[in-house]
Amino acid sequence: MLETFNFRVIVEYLPQFLHGLLATTWISLISFLGALFIGALACMGRLSHLRILNVPAGIFIEAIRSTPLLAQLYFFYFGLPSLGLRLSEYQTGILALSLNSGAYMAEILRAGVQSIDYGQIEAGITSGLDYFQRLRYIILPQAIGATIPPLLGQTIVLVKDSALLSLISVFELTRAGQLMNSEMFMPAEGFFTTALFYLLMYHVLKTLSSWWQKKLIFRPAM
Repeated sequence: MLETFNFRVIVEYLPQFLHGLLATTWISLISFLGALFIGALACMGRLSHLRILNVPAGIFIEAIRSTPLLAQLYFFYFGLPSLGLRLSEYQTGILALSLNSGAYMAEILRAGVQSIDYGQIEAGITSGLDYFQRLRYIILPQAIGATIPPLLGQTIVLVKDSALLSLISVFELTRAGQLMNSEMFMPAEGFFTTALFYLLMYHVLKTLSSWWQKKLIFRPAM
Protein backbone atom coordinates (compact mmCIF):
# COMPACT_ATOMS: atom_id res chain seq x y z
CA MET A 1 0.00 0.00 0.00
CA LEU A 2 2.72 2.48 1.01
CA GLU A 3 4.50 1.81 -2.28
CA THR A 4 1.64 3.46 -4.18
CA PHE A 5 1.02 6.18 -1.58
CA ASN A 6 2.43 9.44 -2.95
CA PHE A 7 3.76 11.53 -0.07
CA ARG A 8 5.38 13.98 -2.49
CA VAL A 9 1.97 15.17 -3.72
CA ILE A 10 0.80 15.58 -0.12
CA VAL A 11 3.78 17.84 0.56
CA GLU A 12 3.03 19.75 -2.64
CA TYR A 13 -0.58 20.36 -1.57
CA LEU A 14 0.31 21.02 2.08
CA PRO A 15 -0.21 24.83 1.78
CA GLN A 16 -3.75 24.17 0.55
CA PHE A 17 -4.43 21.88 3.51
CA LEU A 18 -3.00 24.41 5.94
CA HIS A 19 -5.21 27.09 4.42
CA GLY A 20 -8.19 24.74 4.78
CA LEU A 21 -7.20 23.96 8.37
CA LEU A 22 -7.07 27.67 9.21
CA ALA A 23 -10.49 28.20 7.63
CA THR A 24 -11.98 25.23 9.48
CA THR A 25 -10.51 26.53 12.75
CA TRP A 26 -11.95 30.05 12.55
CA ILE A 27 -15.29 28.85 11.16
CA SER A 28 -15.56 26.34 14.02
CA LEU A 29 -14.52 28.92 16.61
CA ILE A 30 -17.07 31.52 15.50
CA SER A 31 -19.76 28.84 15.17
CA PHE A 32 -18.94 27.52 18.66
CA LEU A 33 -19.28 30.98 20.21
CA GLY A 34 -22.53 31.53 18.35
CA ALA A 35 -23.81 28.10 19.37
CA LEU A 36 -22.91 28.71 23.01
CA PHE A 37 -24.74 32.05 22.98
CA ILE A 38 -27.80 30.58 21.26
CA GLY A 39 -27.70 27.54 23.54
CA ALA A 40 -27.57 29.70 26.67
CA LEU A 41 -30.55 31.77 25.50
CA ALA A 42 -32.56 28.68 24.55
CA CYS A 43 -31.63 27.03 27.85
CA MET A 44 -32.88 30.02 29.84
CA GLY A 45 -36.04 30.02 27.76
CA ARG A 46 -36.65 26.33 28.44
CA LEU A 47 -36.09 26.81 32.16
CA SER A 48 -38.37 29.82 32.32
CA HIS A 49 -41.86 29.46 33.79
CA LEU A 50 -43.17 31.98 31.25
CA ARG A 51 -44.87 30.31 28.29
CA ILE A 52 -43.89 33.20 26.03
CA LEU A 53 -40.24 32.13 26.54
CA ASN A 54 -40.62 28.42 27.23
CA VAL A 55 -42.71 27.45 24.20
CA PRO A 56 -40.62 29.18 21.46
CA ALA A 57 -37.41 27.79 22.98
CA GLY A 58 -38.88 24.28 23.03
CA ILE A 59 -40.09 24.57 19.42
CA PHE A 60 -36.66 25.81 18.28
CA ILE A 61 -34.80 22.99 20.02
CA GLU A 62 -37.11 20.25 18.77
CA ALA A 63 -37.21 21.62 15.21
CA ILE A 64 -33.42 21.78 14.95
CA ARG A 65 -32.75 18.44 16.65
CA SER A 66 -35.31 16.58 14.54
CA THR A 67 -34.00 17.72 11.13
CA PRO A 68 -30.64 16.93 9.46
CA LEU A 69 -27.95 19.59 9.41
CA LEU A 70 -27.58 19.12 5.65
CA ALA A 71 -31.26 19.99 5.11
CA GLN A 72 -30.86 23.07 7.32
CA LEU A 73 -27.72 24.10 5.44
CA TYR A 74 -29.46 23.78 2.07
CA PHE A 75 -32.48 25.69 3.37
CA PHE A 76 -30.31 28.62 4.46
CA TYR A 77 -28.22 28.49 1.26
CA PHE A 78 -31.01 28.05 -1.31
CA GLY A 79 -34.13 29.02 0.64
CA LEU A 80 -33.19 32.31 2.25
CA PRO A 81 -32.27 34.04 -1.06
CA SER A 82 -35.75 33.19 -2.37
CA LEU A 83 -37.14 34.97 0.71
CA GLY A 84 -35.06 38.05 -0.03
CA LEU A 85 -32.23 37.41 2.44
CA ARG A 86 -28.84 36.85 0.83
CA LEU A 87 -25.82 35.71 2.82
CA SER A 88 -22.33 34.71 1.72
CA GLU A 89 -21.33 31.05 1.75
CA TYR A 90 -19.29 31.57 4.93
CA GLN A 91 -22.11 33.42 6.69
CA THR A 92 -24.58 30.72 5.68
CA GLY A 93 -22.32 27.96 6.99
CA ILE A 94 -21.65 29.70 10.29
CA LEU A 95 -25.36 30.41 10.76
CA ALA A 96 -26.30 26.78 10.11
CA LEU A 97 -23.59 25.39 12.41
CA SER A 98 -24.41 27.87 15.19
CA LEU A 99 -28.14 27.14 15.18
CA ASN A 100 -27.68 23.38 14.91
CA SER A 101 -25.12 23.06 17.69
CA GLY A 102 -26.90 25.71 19.76
CA ALA A 103 -29.98 23.50 20.04
CA TYR A 104 -27.91 20.60 21.36
CA MET A 105 -25.91 22.82 23.70
CA ALA A 106 -29.15 24.21 25.12
CA GLU A 107 -30.15 20.74 26.30
CA ILE A 108 -26.65 20.04 27.63
CA LEU A 109 -26.66 23.28 29.64
CA ARG A 110 -30.20 22.65 30.85
CA ALA A 111 -29.17 19.24 32.18
CA GLY A 112 -26.20 20.86 33.93
CA VAL A 113 -28.36 23.55 35.54
CA GLN A 114 -30.95 21.02 36.70
CA SER A 115 -28.21 18.91 38.30
CA ILE A 116 -27.43 21.71 40.81
CA ASP A 117 -28.80 21.23 44.31
CA TYR A 118 -31.70 23.66 44.73
CA GLY A 119 -30.56 24.31 48.29
CA GLN A 120 -27.62 26.29 46.93
CA ILE A 121 -29.96 28.48 44.89
CA GLU A 122 -32.14 29.04 47.97
CA ALA A 123 -29.01 30.01 49.91
CA GLY A 124 -28.22 32.57 47.21
CA ILE A 125 -31.74 33.98 47.47
CA THR A 126 -31.40 34.18 51.25
CA SER A 127 -28.09 36.00 50.84
CA GLY A 128 -29.81 38.66 48.76
CA LEU A 129 -28.42 37.72 45.35
CA ASP A 130 -30.64 38.64 42.41
CA TYR A 131 -31.32 36.28 39.48
CA PHE A 132 -28.33 37.30 37.38
CA GLN A 133 -25.96 37.19 40.39
CA ARG A 134 -27.17 33.67 41.23
CA LEU A 135 -26.65 32.75 37.59
CA ARG A 136 -23.12 34.15 37.56
CA TYR A 137 -21.80 33.02 40.95
CA ILE A 138 -23.73 29.82 41.70
CA ILE A 139 -25.44 28.27 38.70
CA LEU A 140 -23.20 28.81 35.67
CA PRO A 141 -19.80 27.89 37.23
CA GLN A 142 -21.16 24.55 38.44
CA ALA A 143 -23.26 23.92 35.35
CA ILE A 144 -20.31 24.56 33.02
CA GLY A 145 -18.03 22.41 35.16
CA ALA A 146 -20.51 19.53 34.99
CA THR A 147 -21.11 19.90 31.27
CA ILE A 148 -17.56 20.22 29.94
CA PRO A 149 -17.38 16.58 28.70
CA PRO A 150 -20.66 16.71 26.73
CA LEU A 151 -19.88 20.25 25.51
CA LEU A 152 -16.52 18.96 24.29
CA GLY A 153 -18.29 16.14 22.49
CA GLN A 154 -20.69 18.58 20.82
CA THR A 155 -17.81 20.88 19.86
CA ILE A 156 -16.04 17.98 18.18
CA VAL A 157 -19.27 17.18 16.32
CA LEU A 158 -19.45 20.83 15.24
CA VAL A 159 -15.89 20.73 13.89
CA LYS A 160 -16.60 17.54 11.94
CA ASP A 161 -19.94 18.89 10.69
CA SER A 162 -18.09 21.89 9.23
CA ALA A 163 -17.01 19.48 6.47
CA LEU A 164 -20.54 19.82 5.05
CA LEU A 165 -19.75 23.43 4.17
CA SER A 166 -17.66 22.09 1.30
CA LEU A 167 -21.01 21.28 -0.39
CA ILE A 168 -21.78 25.00 -0.69
CA SER A 169 -18.30 25.85 -2.04
CA VAL A 170 -16.76 26.99 1.25
CA PHE A 171 -13.02 26.31 1.12
CA GLU A 172 -12.13 24.47 4.31
CA LEU A 173 -10.27 21.29 5.23
CA THR A 174 -12.50 18.81 3.39
CA ARG A 175 -12.63 21.07 0.35
CA ALA A 176 -8.83 20.97 0.22
CA GLY A 177 -8.98 17.17 0.02
CA GLN A 178 -11.63 17.37 -2.70
CA LEU A 179 -9.48 19.83 -4.64
CA MET A 180 -6.47 17.50 -4.50
CA ASN A 181 -8.62 14.56 -5.60
CA SER A 182 -10.15 16.46 -8.52
CA GLU A 183 -6.80 17.79 -9.78
CA MET A 184 -4.58 14.77 -9.17
CA PHE A 185 -7.16 11.97 -8.80
CA MET A 186 -5.60 10.77 -5.55
CA PRO A 187 -8.49 10.16 -3.13
CA ALA A 188 -6.41 8.06 -0.72
CA GLU A 189 -3.76 10.74 -0.25
CA GLY A 190 -6.25 13.63 -0.25
CA PHE A 191 -8.74 12.32 2.26
CA PHE A 192 -6.12 10.59 4.42
CA THR A 193 -4.47 13.99 4.90
CA THR A 194 -7.86 15.55 5.61
CA ALA A 195 -8.64 12.92 8.24
CA LEU A 196 -5.19 13.37 9.79
CA PHE A 197 -5.78 17.10 10.31
CA TYR A 198 -9.21 16.43 11.84
CA LEU A 199 -7.55 13.96 14.22
CA LEU A 200 -5.03 16.64 15.18
CA MET A 201 -7.82 19.12 15.90
CA TYR A 202 -9.60 16.52 18.04
CA HIS A 203 -6.56 16.04 20.28
CA VAL A 204 -6.04 19.81 20.59
CA LEU A 205 -9.66 20.22 21.70
CA LYS A 206 -9.34 17.34 24.15
CA THR A 207 -6.19 18.86 25.69
CA LEU A 208 -7.79 22.31 25.99
CA SER A 209 -10.88 20.80 27.61
CA SER A 210 -8.80 18.97 30.23
CA TRP A 211 -6.86 22.16 31.01
CA TRP A 212 -10.05 24.21 31.27
CA GLN A 213 -11.72 21.71 33.55
CA LYS A 214 -8.75 21.75 35.94
CA LYS A 215 -8.85 25.56 36.09
CA LEU A 216 -12.50 25.71 37.16
CA ILE A 217 -13.22 26.12 40.84
CA PHE A 218 -16.38 24.02 40.61
CA ARG A 219 -15.95 20.70 38.85
CA PRO A 220 -17.37 17.23 39.37
CA ALA A 221 -15.47 15.02 41.79
CA MET A 222 -13.42 12.28 40.13
